Amino acid sequence: MVSAHASPLSAAGEADPGDQSVHVDELASAMARAGHEVTVYTRRGSRSVRSRVDTPGGYRVVHVPAGPPRRAAKADLLPFTGDFGDFLRDRWRTDSPDLVHAHSWISGIATALTADELGIPFAQTFHTLGSAEQRHRSERAAGLADRIRLERMLGRRADRIIATCSAEVLELNGLGVPRGRISIVPCGVDLDRFSDEGPRAARTAHHRIVSAGPGLPHNGFDVAIAALPQLPDTELVVAGDVPEAHRLRHLATRLGVADRVRWPGRVPRAARPALLRSADVVVCTPRYEPFGTVALEAMACGVPVVAAAVGGLTDTVVDGFTGLLVRPGQRADLVSALRRLLGDPALRGIYGASGRDRANARYSWDRVAADAVRAYLVAAPSLRPAVKPRSRAATA
Repeated sequence: MVSAHASPLSAAGEADPGDQSVHVDELASAMARAGHEVTVYTRRGSRSVRSRVDTPGGYRVVHVPAGPPRRAAKADLLPFTGDFGDFLRDRWRTDSPDLVHAHSWISGIATALTADELGIPFAQTFHTLGSAEQRHRSERAAGLADRIRLERMLGRRADRIIATCSAEVLELNGLGVPRGRISIVPCGVDLDRFSDEGPRAARTAHHRIVSAGPGLPHNGFDVAIAALPQLPDTELVVAGDVPEAHRLRHLATRLGVADRVRWPGRVPRAARPALLRSADVVVCTPRYEPFGTVALEAMACGVPVVAAAVGGLTDTVVDGFTGLLVRPGQRADLVSALRRLLGDPALRGIYGASGRDRANARYSWDRVAADAVRAYLVAAPSLRPAVKPRSRAATA
């Protein structure tokens, strides 16, 4: 696997690692449990890290010297993809992998030319797509047009595209990738960490709503805050690093609900299950969401979810079964859904139990790894185990 900007070691070493770091760590660990030999190549972002690390998950991490040995934003790494690719080429000429799985467009750029030159099958997961960000985000990132062009190229070059949700398939179709070249492999959830058993964080109101994630404008925390005036005796916990906290606090004050909004800041991953279990309902109201990770974690904890019908959330949350889906950005729809659930403890229990069952049945990392292997075998048919024909005696 290649994860240039998101080290899987961050999943264990940081209080609140990014979704991609967790995804790569969990997927690599599950692949190792299944008996596969997995190496993850990531950019060296510090002078203090060792060049190779054998992880408790059973896979190894190789730190690639590409660019200055310090942290850098993903968007700043494009100039170093050539050096990254040269390192991979030198390594794989003598120790060729059976298949490479690149995570993110930056990783794909570093991988594509080398994999093509050496004849190594190549699968690509984008995690997020520039075309979706351009349409859904209010801010306009520099260089997005170039990124979209490169993602379109990767869609043609990779032997298999692995999407994380159905909405991403439609986005890829818009980039010219035929449906037949795409496999859907969703994000998973750690079912040991996120479960319905365990401590619950303290609360101060009769009802509690939790909304979590990075506080960017497209994540829709303002929609949840705007619903609060019509939900008496209910507190809202906004958990995460919220760069736009000043605007959101001002909104809460203007609406007269500032005393009912809690701002715990970035909640360590180890403490997140207790926070989710303390909620009557977990609310996810983004305008753009490729993963649906928070909703999935809530379901694993047995908590019903009210979510905007966007991106990965439309796959994860089954409307009327594990929670409720609402139109994105529609405060009235959100209020109606929350009133229905907060006023009906029995329905919350049914949705919570159904969500837990769905998380166990569909989203364990071992199941996700098995799905990934099936996608790999489409990308590299030569890796399929030979099936011996039955003898005449066996068919008689």
